[in-house]
Amino acid sequence: MDQSEFFCLHSDLCKTLASPKRQMILSALRDGESAVNEIQERTGIPQATLSQHLAILRSAGVVRTRREGNRIFYAITNPKIIQAFDLITEVMQEIIDGRKDAANGAEG
Repeated sequence: MDQSEFFCLHSDLCKTLASPKRQMILSALRDGESAVNEIQERTGIPQATLSQHLAILRSAGVVRTRREGNRIFYAITNPKIIQAFDLITEVMQEIIDGRKDAANGAEG
């Protein structure tokens, strides 16, 4: 795989994770697998919309499924996805804090 192809795949994964609804889904799955109805209860995302986003996450290899009877359970395929999610959250918080500090400094 050349560098250009690698960065295209990297960009595709970032685009997949860029949706606020898909981020809510990942947050709902961070502690382990859940059935669709449990994810819906945790996120408040309507069933039809949730199914579309789960399909996108599945096709990108971010989540996997397991069927038990008529229930489908979803789980995150790689725990590093949550680690990356948490790292980005920390960076965002530092940016927010920096903006607050800058605004407070400008006021004083």
